[in-house]
Parts: sequence; structure tokens; C-alpha cells
Amino acid sequence: MDQELLKQCEAVAKEWATNPVFDAQTQAEVRAMLENDDKTQLIDSFYQTLEFGTGGLRGIMGPGTNRMNIYTVGAATQGLANYLKKNFADRDKISVAVGVDCRNNSDVFAERVADIFAANGIYVYLFDDMRPTPEVSFAIRYLGCQSGVNITASHNPREYNGYKAYWDDGAQVLPPHDKGIIEEVNRVRYEDVKTGGDKKYITIIGEEVDQEYIDAVHTLSIDKAAIERQKDLCIVYTPLHGAGMMMIPRSLKAWGFENVNCVPEQMVKDGNFPTVVSPNPENAEAMTLAINLAKKLDADIVMASDPDADRIAMACKDTNGEWTIINGNQTMLIFLYYIIKNRVDQGLMKGNEFVVKTIVTTEMVKKVADKYGIEMRDCYTGFKWIAREILISEGVKKYIGGGEESFGFLAEDFCRDKDSVSACSLLAEICAWAKDQGKSLYQILMDIYMEYGFSYNKAVNVVRPGKTGADEIKAMMENYRQNPPTELAGEKVTLVKDWSVLEATDDKGNKTKLVQPATSNVLQYFTASGTKASVRPSGTEPKIKFYIEVEGKMQSPADYKACCEAAEKKCLDVLKSLGVE
Repeated sequence: MDQELLKQCEAVAKEWATNPVFDAQTQAEVRAMLENDDKTQLIDSFYQTLEFGTGGLRGIMGPGTNRMNIYTVGAATQGLANYLKKNFADRDKISVAVGVDCRNNSDVFAERVADIFAANGIYVYLFDDMRPTPEVSFAIRYLGCQSGVNITASHNPREYNGYKAYWDDGAQVLPPHDKGIIEEVNRVRYEDVKTGGDKKYITIIGEEVDQEYIDAVHTLSIDKAAIERQKDLCIVYTPLHGAGMMMIPRSLKAWGFENVNCVPEQMVKDGNFPTVVSPNPENAEAMTLAINLAKKLDADIVMASDPDADRIAMACKDTNGEWTIINGNQTMLIFLYYIIKNRVDQGLMKGNEFVVKTIVTTEMVKKVADKYGIEMRDCYTGFKWIAREILISEGVKKYIGGGEESFGFLAEDFCRDKDSVSACSLLAEICAWAKDQGKSLYQILMDIYMEYGFSYNKAVNVVRPGKTGADEIKAMMENYRQNPPTELAGEKVTLVKDWSVLEATDDKGNKTKLVQPATSNVLQYFTASGTKASVRPSGTEPKIKFYIEVEGKMQSPADYKACCEAAEKKCLDVLKSLGVE
């Protein structure tokens, strides 16, 4: 054990155990850590201050500088309030929207946030109950706010909570404001946090924003006639105990779908997520109850949202009638294929449209966009970067959709974060359009592969929690830079992209500059056959992520499973080339 680190942690913990700024329960819990012979929890709770990153905060709940609690949340809010007052000093009124999800302590944290803003003379629009993250983004724009906060840890395990900070465009904060806020937050001492705000600064909001949001989402429908013909489409939906239950069934009804079946056990608000191992719809296990209900009802589609209802997951029947999960890359591909093809077919294109994907998302999207002459842009992981593309082209070019491999899609520009409310509604429309042609969603996916070629994606997360884990992840990235792989599954690496220095290097040593508004700790390796491997540490969780894509040929839909098996083997070989077993 690092005795110097332990000594530093104990010094900070003793301050928490005695300083009257901390409540009695917090002090007691910290004293228990100090008295425990096992110092692991003490070190993990105090070895650093929970970092206010470019997206806000996310961490395990509990006492300590490296935990989500009313004090770390309070310091973040005070820093944000200080920055807002400096940045909007010329305004008579500064306002923010504050939302929550279903997690334990979310209501407590949201009330703390609202109180601190009020104590700083900032007006607060506080939602009366949990709402989807995209609705908070919408509310910021609709209400003319300068900022916003959503208390959520998205799809993280139950012990986590988080704090997403937004700017006046409804997107998570981008440079230079992200750095400016971080600097202000880092200056705040717990004693500096203002509380006891006047209630006149806080307005409770709900239905008036809900209806405007639902009406806006409904404008995204492309083929209303198909919905009318297939309004009895059998839909199974689960919110996984989260905020999606507030708006997604309502949105589906507004679009005209009359046979929506919600998983009853998961239509219960519960931050303990009792029916799943983890509330992450990327994990097939989270879809179990929904698929069981779909089998019982012989449903057409299963859809799920994560706890803050920004991510969407889906499952459908294959040609043998077996339920299969559609992964995040396929989800993105299906959405943009439908949007582009049907907007073209209905004469809705004006020639100034564009779509966006993240650099780790399937390259198949570009093939679809290229066929129809639609501009496709690449950006970093995180919807704030997609939102930036919308912002810089606002009023000049038309954004018609964008997403990422981690089950996030945004079809609209009236909110600026991924949106499972609009995505679920659009998914139902896609299924109705497919059924109108006598097809299933699965058959639409096969049509795409037959037209554009087969592609297979695999993502692997290597989890390394705590201080030692953070050090290990850092060392892994350094090793990849110092000793880059020369082959992937036996194929020569022909191009390396290092986004931390915005530089691409080919196999002859030629270097070219990469164009992005900032650097990012991402490495990518490419081969001539279309294999792509991306490596990046997570910005919100203690893990390093590997994204593999391989391409292949599919002669007919009957070849799909064999192609997947061969591609899976190749992905595993690629991971071995990267030292991941």
C-alpha cells in the first residue's frame, strides 16, 4: 500500500469527520472508514476530488471527495453558478432547467442544486418528477435558459449517480465553456457553497413542457400513412424502471400506435433496478422480461430505454422467429437508412442535409450517405460533439440524424442530446413501414447488408476500478502509443490515427493532420480490407473500451449467421493483436 497516499487520504478524511460544514451522518460514515483496518474504501473515497469533467460528474454515491454526495454536487453547482454569473453578467435574469432520473438520491441532489442556484440569484425551472434527459435539453431551449443540469448516471450500475451540465443551446458543455466551468468548480471550497435560496427563484414545471416536447417529437414522422395502416403493430416497451415511462408510451400514442404493451414489473420507478443485473440496455440481460412478454404476445418489436431515457435498445424476430438483439451500430444504420431513403422517396430533400456519426461507429453509415449524396460528418464520442455539428450549421444546413454505437440516436435538432423518446417513436414507424411491405425489421437489416455489404462490430470493455485501475488504463494507452500494433488478425495495419495529437500515419510513415475542434485520447488502427480497431478510455466509467469492425461479403440473407460467426472469430483475433484476451 502507498503509505504517502494513505496519509494524504487520512488527512482529508479527518477534515470531513470534524468540520461542521459536513452533517453528522457523513461525519460518522467517514470516521468508520478511518477506524476500519481495511483502508481500501477510505482511499477510493478520498484519493482524489471527483472530477468535474467536460460532461459534469459521475461516480459512486457515498461520503468523500471522490463520491457523489450533496457536498460534491454542491461544489459543482456553486462553480457552475459562478461561471454563469460571469459569462452572462449583462443579463438581468439568468435561468437554468433542472431535471432528475429515477436513481436513489436524485431528488435530494436536484433539490440541493435548485437551492444553490436560487441562493446565487439564478432562476430555476425544476421538473416536478423524473423526465428523460432529452426533455431537459429541450426545456433549456424552449424556456430560453442559459444552462441546465440533469441528475442522472445514465446507464451506470445502481450505486452510481451523476450530474450532466448543459449550456444555452441545450447541449452538454463544449469548449471554451467546459474548461471555464471546470476552473470555477476547482476553486470552490465546501464552505463557499451558498444555500438557503429564496423559493421565489424556483418554478416547478411539468405538463406544459411535456406537451410541447411531445408535439415537437411528432413532427419527425415521415410516413404517417404507413402508421395509419399498421396502427395495431404490436409493440413491447420497457423503461427499465426509469424516466422513459413518463414520455415514451405517451409519444407512441401521439404517433398513432394503439397496441403498446409496457413491461409491468419495470414500469415502477426504482433506483435499485430490482429486475435487472444492470440497467444498461446494451446488455442483453436487461431485455429479458421484455422479450418474454414479446414471446407471449407474438409482438412485432421490443424496445427499451435506459434510466434517463436517452439510449434506445431494440430486439426483433429473425427469419426463424427467434428474438435477436439489434446492436448499437445496426440501430444507427437502420435509423439513417430509413430517414435518408424515405425523405428522398417523398421528395423532402433540399440538398443541404447532413448526418453525423462518431469515429468509433460503423463505417457502413457513410456508404448509405454516399449513395444518396448526403454529407456525413465524423465526430468524437459523446453527443455534445454531434450537437456541435448541428450548432455550427444552424440556419445553413439541415441536420436529419446522427448517433453513436452505444445505442444513442438523435433524429431532431430541437433538443441536443440523444433521445430515446423520438427514437422509439421513429423505430415504431420504421417497423410499420416494413410491415406495410410484408417485412420485419430484421429483413430490413438484411436488405441493407445485401445492398451495401456486410459489416460486423464488437465492443469489449476492460474494467479497472479505483486508483490502481486508473493508473493501469493510463499505462495501457501509453504502451499502445509507444508500441503500436503492426498487424490486426494477421492483416497489415495500413493507417494509424492518434486523436490525442490529431495525426494520421500510414504504413509508409507519411503523416497527415486530422481535423477536429479538440484533441481526444483515442487511437485507431485500420487495414486495407476494412478492419478498424479503436481504443479509448471511458470518460464516465473506470474502463478502457475496444471497438472492432470487420467487413465481409454476404451472398444472401441465409449467409448472415455464418458471416457473423466468421467475423466474431476475426474480431477475437484482432483483440489478441491488441493484447486483449
